[in-house]
Amino acid sequence: MATHTSARYSSFAEFYPYYLQEHSNPICRRLHYVGSLLVLGLLAYALATQQWLWLLAMPVAGYGFAWIGHFVFEKNRPATFQYPLYSFMGDWVMLKDAFSGRIRF
Repeated sequence: MATHTSARYSSFAEFYPYYLQEHSNPICRRLHYVGSLLVLGLLAYALATQQWLWLLAMPVAGYGFAWIGHFVFEKNRPATFQYPLYSFMGDWVMLKDAFSGRIRF
C-alpha cells in the first residue's frame, strides 16, 4: 500500500493536492461522496426527528464508505490516520469541488 509518511503539512492548502492524489481512483472518490452525503442525511434526519442516536451512525457511514474506497479500490492507507483534521476537511472540500466541476465526479 502506498503511503506518504515523510511529508508534514503546515496548512490545508499544502495538504489538499496530496489528498487529491490519494483519491485518484474514481470509485474511491465516489464512495467518499456517498459517505459524506449519508452523513449529511443522517444529520438532517436526527435534527428533524430529534432521534439523536442516529448521530452515532455518522462516523460509520462517513468513514466506512471512505475506507472501503481506500483499501479495496485505491489500495492505500487513508490519510485520516496521519492527518485527521486535514483529511476531514479534505472530504468536504473534495465533495464541493466535485459538485462545482473543479474535479471529476
